[in-house]
Amino acid sequence: MSRTTENTGFTCENCGKAVARLVNGSYRNHCPHCLHSLHVDIVPGDRAHDCRALMRPVAVEHHSAKGYMIVHRCTGCGARHRNRMADDPHQGDDLDTVLALMRLGPPEAGHTNRRQAHT
Repeated sequence: MSRTTENTGFTCENCGKAVARLVNGSYRNHCPHCLHSLHVDIVPGDRAHDCRALMRPVAVEHHSAKGYMIVHRCTGCGARHRNRMADDPHQGDDLDTVLALMRLGPPEAGHTNRRQAHT
């Protein structure tokens, strides 16, 4: 069975801002403004997961080969996934939001909008 992948833009379900597709050939998997994501992929870009819940950024980790990664925890099923920071000259990840996440640590349960200091 062949999967179709999509590299599309979207409107963030957490902050409501428009998010453009990545121009570097990769797949956009989180909002560059608030860093939230949706649990939609099984394989990057396939949009085939049934969960569809909001994924909250909970940490930033460094991977020796992939660089800085945003760690997301699904608010629906609890799954944790790491996603590379978006390296996009047109709409890269908001570094103030990334630094705040690194400095403040994981958000408290139920506070999905805590990281939106920079809107």
